[in-house]
Amino acid sequence: MQPLTADQIRASFVNCSQGEAKRAALPDLTVVPWADLDFLGWTDPSGSSRAYLVAEHDGELVGLLLRQNPAGTGQARRSKLCEVCVTAHTDTGVCLTVAAKTGAAGKRGDTAGIHLCRDLACSLYARGQKSSGVPKLRETLSTDAMVERVRTQLDVFVRRVLA
Repeated sequence: MQPLTADQIRASFVNCSQGEAKRAALPDLTVVPWADLDFLGWTDPSGSSRAYLVAEHDGELVGLLLRQNPAGTGQARRSKLCEVCVTAHTDTGVCLTVAAKTGAAGKRGDTAGIHLCRDLACSLYARGQKSSGVPKLRETLSTDAMVERVRTQLDVFVRRVLA
C-alpha cells in the first residue's frame, strides 16, 4: 500500500459524516509498515467499539467507519477464524465487524458484517509477520496467494458496503 496522509485518509470515508471522519483518531502514520499492508486498519484508541479501514477499491481510496462487537461476551473459549486472512484466534481475537452501507441502504440503517481480526492486522498475519498465538492452520498456499486472498476477501466486503 502506498503511504497516505491524514487528509487523504479523512477524505476517503464513505459511510460516515465529514464530522465523524474529522474526529477519527488516526494512527501514527510515520510508523505504519506501508509496504506490508493491503489496507490500513486501526481501532479507536478510546476503547470504544469504533474501528476504521482504508483500502484501494477500483482505483479509489475507500474509508469505512466500522463497529466491532465488544470483547468478552461470555462465550466459551474457542478458536475463531478471520474471514479475510483465515487466521485462527482465541475467542476475542476475531469479532463481528459491521459497517453502515452507503446510499439509501445506509440511510435505512442497513449494514454489512464480517468476522475480522480485532486488530485489523490481516496483512501482517497473511505475510507471517504477526502471530495470533493460536496454532496456524496447515495450508498449501504460498504467501503471495494468501496475500491475494486478503485482497479479494476485503474487496468483497467493501463491495457489499458500497452496494
